[in-house]
Amino acid sequence: MSEGGTTESERGEPTSSPPCVSTRFARSTTGSGLPPCEELRRVEAGDVADLRAFLGDVDLTLSGLDAASVRLWMEVDDDGLVVGSTGYELSDDGAHALIRSVAVHPSARSAGRGSALARFAFDRATEEGATTAWLFSQRSGPFWQGLGFEPASIDDLASALASTHQVRLFAETGQLHREVAWTRPLP
Repeated sequence: MSEGGTTESERGEPTSSPPCVSTRFARSTTGSGLPPCEELRRVEAGDVADLRAFLGDVDLTLSGLDAASVRLWMEVDDDGLVVGSTGYELSDDGAHALIRSVAVHPSARSAGRGSALARFAFDRATEEGATTAWLFSQRSGPFWQGLGFEPASIDDLASALASTHQVRLFAETGQLHREVAWTRPLP
């Protein structure tokens, strides 16, 4: 593991995404009150309970937060409390990303944080080779439309992302066809 939190290949090249917000992300949010790089970090095993409590408070899916296939980051305040999160799962072929767990604490909304967190997930998924983003959202359609998403077929989403934890869970519990699907090309 290198100092920046990335692993390196035998040739010394980074092989995973950074544990915090990239310089590009930080520059794009200057003046918005968003935290510096070190406050958005990759979720590790010891963070899952705090993230689960946060996502429960904002009424998002809690299942699979510790699954190896789920990539998650969380934003913390000066007291170490979770105030934002973002993440995704990739399809088996890596071409499709299921955006999930994008949330901002209610006291910090309407400052562009949600959009910045979503774009962070888009950028990381694109770096891993994804060309299409998908998500489930029953309540936040206008927010996602503002980021370029359009309504999509739930069957198309389920087909593209059949192996992801969230799709499998929703199919097993009968929730899948009660969801609303959205999609957009990446980047």
